[in-house]
Amino acid sequence: MIRDHFRILKVDLASGKGQVETLAGRDLYVGGSGLAALLFQKYGRLTAPWDDPEQPLIFAIGPLTGYFPLMSKTVLGFKSPYHDQYAESHAGGRSALALRFADYDALVITGRAPRPSVLTVGNRRLEVREANYLWGMDVVTAGKFLRRKVPGAGHRSILRIGPAGENQAPIAGINVDTYRHFGRLGGGAAMGAKNLKAIVIQGDGNFPLPEGKDYAKLFGEVHRQLTQTQMMQKYHNLGTPANVAVLNDKQALPYRNLQQTSSPDIDGITGERFAEETLLRNVACAGCPVGCIHLGYVRQRFHADHRYYFRQVGYDHEPIFAVGAMLGVANCFDVLLLIDMTEKMGLDVISAGVALAWATEASAKGLISAQETIVPLSFGATRQYEEALRHLALGSNDFYRLLAQGTARAAARYGGQDFACVLGQEMAGYATGEVFFLSQALGFRHSHLDTAGYSYDQKVEARHLNHALDFLLQDEQERVLLTSLVVCLFAREVYAPALVADCLTALGYSTLAGQTEAAARRIQQLRWHLRLASGFDPHQVKIPQRFREVSNWKGPIDPTFLESLRQGYAQAIVSLAVPPAAESAAPDQGTAARKQDNGEKQ
Repeated sequence: MIRDHFRILKVDLASGKGQVETLAGRDLYVGGSGLAALLFQKYGRLTAPWDDPEQPLIFAIGPLTGYFPLMSKTVLGFKSPYHDQYAESHAGGRSALALRFADYDALVITGRAPRPSVLTVGNRRLEVREANYLWGMDVVTAGKFLRRKVPGAGHRSILRIGPAGENQAPIAGINVDTYRHFGRLGGGAAMGAKNLKAIVIQGDGNFPLPEGKDYAKLFGEVHRQLTQTQMMQKYHNLGTPANVAVLNDKQALPYRNLQQTSSPDIDGITGERFAEETLLRNVACAGCPVGCIHLGYVRQRFHADHRYYFRQVGYDHEPIFAVGAMLGVANCFDVLLLIDMTEKMGLDVISAGVALAWATEASAKGLISAQETIVPLSFGATRQYEEALRHLALGSNDFYRLLAQGTARAAARYGGQDFACVLGQEMAGYATGEVFFLSQALGFRHSHLDTAGYSYDQKVEARHLNHALDFLLQDEQERVLLTSLVVCLFAREVYAPALVADCLTALGYSTLAGQTEAAARRIQQLRWHLRLASGFDPHQVKIPQRFREVSNWKGPIDPTFLESLRQGYAQAIVSLAVPPAAESAAPDQGTAARKQDNGEKQ
């Protein structure tokens, strides 16, 4: 049942064939983030461009996936179209459990399909099928077709891209089972470059659970903590949208392209307002008893016959910030309309919203005109933003094609770099202070989840350089272990180190259970090694002037402290990027690869 190696399905889209391989290193690299990095070290091309057909797309899960609650995430490792460097993106949904039931620790996709295609994989199936009829469809429509065309249910996961991914926009994401996403750093464009409209993972196998009472007892205790204590209730109730009002009260909510950090207009888009007026139901990722996904509704009319229809739209703090607060849109139903458009087009909602916020301010300052934006942009103008999102995904002109490469690139061409709200990529929804700004700007994924910098700012009043740097490095290492397991980070307080060790031991991973800290440090080093080897220079990261002009409940940002953090963290990253031992990535000796071709094992 428990194996000390990884079982990998590697698929070549050009030939339509695949093979199952085994790879040593479970006790060294765990799974998830660690396995994705290990596989990119093996199959990736560090100096080749992101759209080289042989660049791999790597979907990896962890050793506890399927065995314990909230082990519900999949890690995508790839070379990013956004910055042409090694990157990760994480998503929930059903993909992790589908891979577990298919008996794979990772799916590696290389090559480029000759024509637009759908890849279907399972324990007993591998098929690359031409799907020209899907190309050009939005994400919602494509999902409906795929659910009808590809048989299966239950442990089936459908990943697909929209027009933004087909056009290889670096701010395109991958939709996972409708309500989850590999959103950041351009995974959708990487799929589009491979002529891959969709991936269907069929969990068509089974796996045994540990025998005896110990595992069942431990599972019950974990489930109890996740469902019967206060630790997770906030995610089920209002969920992360509760942050909108909290941050606004603290003058830490980015508003109108971070020209403000609070507004009385925010009452129309708080988590409370969404729950009172729009909430239909909660849903959950596979293997999760919490149900943090909140679904609101939009009401639209068929113009041909004047009938109305309703669509369910997922919302949480980041989309509300990105196409609500950042754009000055202060009505919850208008925000849902804009989220719905980004979903259909297959855009990363954070990058899309922040990009349009910059474009709106640039328009007001005369740097760009309606010739570039096609529709006039002004804060609060929902209908114009809805149309602009479509232009952004379709690349309707040179301006939108450039903006889809990232706000920083557009600002470099048209001006307005000082107010481009970019921290490595378009900022997340927190204006809490220096530690958060620095943590996203220099974090491995340029994500607000690389570390809890936003929390540090709120809990620690004093500005102590060494204390902040120690926190960033240690918190990143702890999160690397969790994203290698791969646990939903909402459950990080439940899955403390002692419980993680107990869970691993219950499944037979006793060696790994005793060395998780060393494994996390090793993975942290390998990830940074790959990132720097593929072109990242942390010393060259710049933080735009707008972030130095912010003032919140703690007072004005301290530019000197921010710059000291930047220099100190950049040097720490360089020191971390240690090349790993070559032998750690070697495949198991004596284990033959098993080929699969259109479902037939050879």
